[in-house]
Amino acid sequence: MSASEPLRPAFRGPLHLPGEAAYDTHRATWSGSIDPRPAVVAEAVTPSDVQAAVLIAQAHGLPFAVQSTGHGTHVACDGGLLLKTSQMAEVLVDPDRRIARVGPGALWGDVIAAAAPCGLAPVTGSSPTVGVAGFTLGGGVGWLSRKLGFAADSLLRVDLVTADGRLVRASAHEHSDLFWAVRGGGGNFGVVTALEFRLHPVRSVYAGTATFPLDRAAETLVRYRAWAPSQPDELTTALVLTQDALAVRAAYVGGADAAERALRPLWEAAGPPLTNDLRPMGYAETATLGGTAPRQFELFADLPDAVIRAAVDAATRANAVEVRHGGGAMAQPGGPVGHRGVPFSITVDGLPEAALAQHATGGSFLNFLQDPSRTHTAYTAEDYRRLREVKRAHDPDNVFAIGHNIPPAPQENQRGEHPVQRRHADRVRSVG
Repeated sequence: MSASEPLRPAFRGPLHLPGEAAYDTHRATWSGSIDPRPAVVAEAVTPSDVQAAVLIAQAHGLPFAVQSTGHGTHVACDGGLLLKTSQMAEVLVDPDRRIARVGPGALWGDVIAAAAPCGLAPVTGSSPTVGVAGFTLGGGVGWLSRKLGFAADSLLRVDLVTADGRLVRASAHEHSDLFWAVRGGGGNFGVVTALEFRLHPVRSVYAGTATFPLDRAAETLVRYRAWAPSQPDELTTALVLTQDALAVRAAYVGGADAAERALRPLWEAAGPPLTNDLRPMGYAETATLGGTAPRQFELFADLPDAVIRAAVDAATRANAVEVRHGGGAMAQPGGPVGHRGVPFSITVDGLPEAALAQHATGGSFLNFLQDPSRTHTAYTAEDYRRLREVKRAHDPDNVFAIGHNIPPAPQENQRGEHPVQRRHADRVRSVG
C-alpha cells in the first residue's frame, strides 16, 4: 500500500511520492546538508490537514516531521511522513492592536512588508526568507533583540496540533505550560497552524557596516568587551573578522547623532574606517547587513585575552568569525530561550575551533545549533527539566522526535496509563 493512500480521504492538500516530479523539490532542505527520503510529502492547506497527518502517521507507524522553508532541518525523515506547511502562509496585520497573525508557512519578508506601511516591525533575524514559525519556536534573535527581546518574547498566542490530534490554542491564559514551552522549545510540542505576535513601532533604524584593517581586530575586541555592556539597549552590534578585514555591523533604534556618539569608542580603537555605509534606513533594509553562517556557535561569560587571541587566529582560516554582545531585553526572564544571562557569543563560519570551545560555557542556542545530539545544551538545566515534563504531559510517546528532540521525562506513575496517552490512543484508533 502506498504511504499516501490512508491520507487521501482526509487530506485536502497535494501529496508527493518518490518518483513523482515534485517530490524532490518538496523534500529538499534549505542548506542541502542532508538528503531526506520520506515515504510521502504532504502539503497542508488547512489545520484539519495537519490533524489528519499527525494521526495517520501514528496509525500507520510512519516517522513524522514538519518543514516549511527547511532552514532548521537537520534530521532526515527517511521512510516517514514529511508535512510541509509552506502553503499556509497567510499574513494579517492589525495596526491598531499592533499584532500580526500568520500561518506556519509565512516568511519574515512577508510580515515585514505587511507591517512597514503601518510604521511597525517584528523581531526578525538577518534573512527575510526564513520562516516565521521555526525561527520563533527556536527563540529568534535579530537586530531589534537587545531593545525588544527574542522573537519568542513577542509571541502572544499560538494555535497548534498536539500529539493526540487536538487543535489547541496556547497563551498566557490557555494551556500556559505549552505556551511557555513553545517559546524556545522548538517543534517538540505540536505542529503550529497559526501564530500571533506583537509588532513594534519601529519605522526606521540607523544601521549599516563599517570596515577596518584586520590588524586592529585584537585591540578593537579588547575595547569591545568593556564597551559593549555599557551601551543602550537601542544599539545592537557585531564584530566580524574575515581574512581581509574587520567589519562592525550595527543597528540603532533611533537617530544618527545618538548612534554615532555611542559607536565612537569602537571607531577610536579600530582606526579610521576603510568603508562606512551606516545610514538611516527602513527596517526592511537591515537584511542587507547579512549574517554569519553558524557552523560553530559558542557562548562566553566574558572575552578574556585567550578568547580574543583564539578568535583572531580563527579568522585566518574561517570564512568569518562573528563576535556579538547580547544583554538588554534578551537577558530578561521569559520562555526557555537559550542562556539569557550569558552576554557574549562567537559564531564561526568554517571548521570548528577547539581553542574557542575550551573557553566557552558549553551552552548553545537552538536556532544556531547544527548537532541534534546537543539539543540539551540550548537550555539551562532547570529549563530542560521543565521542558521534559511538559513533553511528558503533551507528547508522552515522543511523536515529535525528529529534529532537535526533547524526550519526555519518565512517567511518574508507571502503573497506570497517562491521561494524554489514553486520549492519544483513542484518537489514533479512530483513524486507523
